[in-house]
Amino acid sequence: MEPTPKQWFVMRDLKRRNSNTLAINTLAEAGLEVFTPMTQMVMTIGRRRQKRDVPVIQDLLFVHEAKAALDPYVEATPTLQYRYVKGRAADQPMTVRDSEMERFIFAVKAAPTTTFYRPGEITNAMSGKRVRIVGGMLDGYDGHLLSVRGMRKRRLIVELPGLISAAIEVEPDFIQITD
Repeated sequence: MEPTPKQWFVMRDLKRRNSNTLAINTLAEAGLEVFTPMTQMVMTIGRRRQKRDVPVIQDLLFVHEAKAALDPYVEATPTLQYRYVKGRAADQPMTVRDSEMERFIFAVKAAPTTTFYRPGEITNAMSGKRVRIVGGMLDGYDGHLLSVRGMRKRRLIVELPGLISAAIEVEPDFIQITD
């Protein structure tokens, strides 16, 4: 029997943001490759205000592992669950292609400022011209520019369809319109 290849599984972490141990921390300490977009929030913990890194979308988590190796962690942690695609078999967890996930992670980590959007927050009116990035850190990326009234900086929308989108600042010199 061949070992199953690693995949990016889409998971749910049902713990609250102010929990002392989030699933991303537990899985990272166990040596698994995990990713979730993080942001800083000021929280009051024990009457003290502290800055903490918390997930942008509270229950969204990506884990790069074989399903057989990930199942024991899911069984041991009641607040960690697989996400499933509506309308498909109940035993088939949601996954993201390696190339899409690596592209998203690289873009988010390379950008100095990133704005994240939940599914449905980017409307057709906000999705501007179709462009290709030529040069710079995001060389070869295709997508749409974010079109928001009053915004002076150019931002490329990089998305994992149906899960999360990120608007990443791009230098105007690197933008090539492809429409």
